Amino acid sequence: MTQKKPSRQERAQDRGEAIIAAALAEFTAHGFAATRVEDIARRAGVAKGTVFHHFADKEGLFEGMARAVLKPWIDHIDSVRLEPGRSVRETVGAFLRPLIREVAGPRGDVVRLFISEGLRFPRLAEFYYREILSRVLDIQRRLLAAAAERGELAQPAIAEFPQLVGAPLIVGVLWHGLFQRIDPLDLDALVTTQLDCLFVPSQRPAGSPMSRGEP
Repeated sequence: MTQKKPSRQERAQDRGEAIIAAALAEFTAHGFAATRVEDIARRAGVAKGTVFHHFADKEGLFEGMARAVLKPWIDHIDSVRLEPGRSVRETVGAFLRPLIREVAGPRGDVVRLFISEGLRFPRLAEFYYREILSRVLDIQRRLLAAAAERGELAQPAIAEFPQLVGAPLIVGVLWHGLFQRIDPLDLDALVTTQLDCLFVPSQRPAGSPMSRGEP
């Protein structure tokens, strides 16, 4: 039986995926500034012009790569809801643990790249804030507001600092990139300890549970 040839759209999609994979490898190995588009094209097996057919410039390529690699994290962030009968502490744990367990993989590499390159390339920092961090902070603010209303916070002032919720993830990303081989860190235990600091001892939320559409 003759195998069906891929359509033009399928070929374009394959080339786009190859470019993304090559960009992740090159940016991770060399950083943003030192990475050359021609090296990405060579690794992807395409012409340099093909890369620019998909992306306007190198920063656009970096952003496209980051968006594609981080999509599972973005989908996870957008799916967070405070379920009926579930404490905010439990919800925050369920939010953080899948993320922190991937800091050793490609998604952790991308976040490390944003941290290392964001100072020199403000457009990348703005992209990361707009596409990811602002969404994370919004979820965390709503979760902490719910926790404050229910009396679940260890200190009322915690509700003013949503960054505290995601702190273990940032620590995990940085620690794994710099020190994990020297001094291994138990990231799961780190999350548990942070939850112990932020919330009163685990309990079922008081009052009527929030609906699925709320945080």
